Amino acid sequence: MFRWIVWRDLMLAWRRRADVLATLFFFVIVVSLFPLSTSPDPKLLRSIAPGVVWVAALLASMLSLGRLFSNDHVDGTLEQMLLTPQPLYLIVVGKVLAQWIVSEAPLVLMAPVLGVQFGLSQGTLVVLTFSLLLGTPVLSLIGSIGAALTLGLRGSGVLIALLVLPLYIPVLIFGALAVDASIAGSSPQSHLSLLGAVLAVTLVFAPWATCVALRISLE
Repeated sequence: MFRWIVWRDLMLAWRRRADVLATLFFFVIVVSLFPLSTSPDPKLLRSIAPGVVWVAALLASMLSLGRLFSNDHVDGTLEQMLLTPQPLYLIVVGKVLAQWIVSEAPLVLMAPVLGVQFGLSQGTLVVLTFSLLLGTPVLSLIGSIGAALTLGLRGSGVLIALLVLPLYIPVLIFGALAVDASIAGSSPQSHLSLLGAVLAVTLVFAPWATCVALRISLE
């Protein structure tokens, strides 16, 4: 069931490639505009790089949250999934994993290329990639709660932003500080460990909260 959910959502996303590319293009455009709009001073570019990349990744990840459950809700597939004997927890994790592969993984792969614009060293680019690899799943897991709570509501995109943005702040802080520590020449291990701890806690509790929110929204 878990493999079927992931494969199904990946195939559906492949048929809507324009939506997937929109998220990636948004990330690329936002990150690329900052070096053009600020001073070409390498020190300034390196100092703003962690915040710029992480904020752009955070905003880009929110573009796809509205589609996480809405399409299945419209055609009745989501209700059928809730009636199956399979654990709803695994269904939610499968859908979130597919969403991360489609929307977040391309951002992680593109981040090192965009980081070159800011003059980041090779070691810092590795830390940036690893921090996004740990942090973006948290964004998807927390975002799934907001997507479930606003299911079927008008203006759900704005409501999702209001619900999940405050919860994104710790991930944004730890991810940016890890990259900033690497730029300063200190060890980013503590910040990456905190990101890993947040990911572990979120992986346990966020799907459960999403299951509860889905049942409330569908009643």
